This record gives sequence, structure tokens and C-alpha cells, in this order.
Amino acid sequence: MKKVVLSLALVAVLGLSFTSCRETADKAGDAVENAADATGEALEDAGDAIEDTVDDAGDAIEDTIDDAGDAMDDAKDAAGDAVDNAKEGANNMANDVKDAANDAVDGAKKAGSDAVDSAKKAGNDAVNKAADKVKGM
Repeated sequence: MKKVVLSLALVAVLGLSFTSCRETADKAGDAVENAADATGEALEDAGDAIEDTVDDAGDAIEDTIDDAGDAMDDAKDAAGDAVDNAKEGANNMANDVKDAANDAVDGAKKAGSDAVDSAKKAGNDAVNKAADKVKGM
């Protein structure tokens, strides 16, 4: 009976050890499969993050190009305005110089006319004085 009990104990231990190893192997396989799934998901998430980053960088580049174009247009408009203002200022100065020259010519004409009138009056006065002297003689 001792042999039967020992044999049954040996069979039970062997049976439990094989079952225990099989479960451990199954658990290890499940763990490897779960790790592979987690790694695949992590790689997909990383790929999505890289794709989003590339899209954001592209959008930022497009915005920068648009802003640079706008700045160039603004600079062009400002330069055109400056040229127009300079041209207008030069025209105003030319008109002011022309007006001043015309005023000077008009002043010289008036002064010349006044001088001629004065000379005529002085000549007439001298002639009249001389005539009066001749008459009074």
C-alpha cells in the first residue's frame, strides 16, 4: 500500500508539474503577444505624432511664406508712397521757386516803371524849369 500511495503521489506531482509548466508557457506566450501588440500600438502612435508634426511644420512654413510676401508688398507700397511724396514735394518746391521768380520779375518791372516815370517827371520838370527861365529872361 505504501507503494500505491507513493505512486499516486508521484503521478499527482508529475501531473501538476506538467499542467503548471503548460500554463506558464501559455502565460509567457500571452505576455509576448501582449508586448508585441503594445509595441505595434506605440509605433503607430509615434508615426501619427510624426505625421502631425510634419503637417504642423508645413503649415508654419506656409504661414511664414505668406507673411513674408505680405511684408514685401507693404515695403513696396511704402517705397511707392515715399517716391510719390518726394515727387510731390519737388513739384511744390518748383512751384514756389517759380512764384518767387515771377514776384521778383513783377517787382523789377514795377521798379523799372517807377524809375521811368520818375525820370520822365524829372525830365519834364527840368524842361519846364528851363522854359520858365527862358521866358523870364
